[in-house]
Amino acid sequence: MTWLPVDIQRMLVALLVGAVIGAEREYRSKSAGLRTMILVCTGACLFTLVSIQLGGANPDRVAANIITGIGFIGAGVIFKEENRVTGITTATAIWIVAALGMEAGIGNYKTVFIATPVILVVLIFLIYLQKFIDKLNQLRNYRIVCVYRDETLSKYEEMFKKHNLVALRGKQSKVSGLITGSWLVQGSVKDHERLTRELLSDKEIIEFDF
Repeated sequence: MTWLPVDIQRMLVALLVGAVIGAEREYRSKSAGLRTMILVCTGACLFTLVSIQLGGANPDRVAANIITGIGFIGAGVIFKEENRVTGITTATAIWIVAALGMEAGIGNYKTVFIATPVILVVLIFLIYLQKFIDKLNQLRNYRIVCVYRDETLSKYEEMFKKHNLVALRGKQSKVSGLITGSWLVQGSVKDHERLTRELLSDKEIIEFDF
């Protein structure tokens, strides 16, 4: 395999693009940061160059399998935490960085240099829109433990309604004189905070997780 100056140029472009997007991920302390993005982008470019130089009847077979390999890497950064899944954005960033590396590998610099700023806008600036939406509508888990007094915890469900919150599902259980209720509650951050203050001041509550 003979390396030409144009091949080195394409790998350097891939390295630069991976470093730019990786720097943003590293700044936000994500699991896939600077080094990972550089390696993914440069690796995708290298495999694409190998695919081109191998030629043959199906020169795209090596490049096609890059997507499969990236899928395994992306799956490794996705985690489930309580009622939410984290790492999807980072996994998607790995996937699209590999695509940029492949574009660099075939010398399609125009697409690379147009797509990279668009990706950065999505990663950096749209997070503020996401936070704004999250303030308007947020899901929280509430767990309340009280002394059992021949009644359910329905009064707390009424409290949710009073604060304009919606309990999406609820479960109650009684063990050794104590009754425990768990709810997934939806509403604005402001309403959640008002509810939390009221529940924290409730003397009947023994345990409260939120």
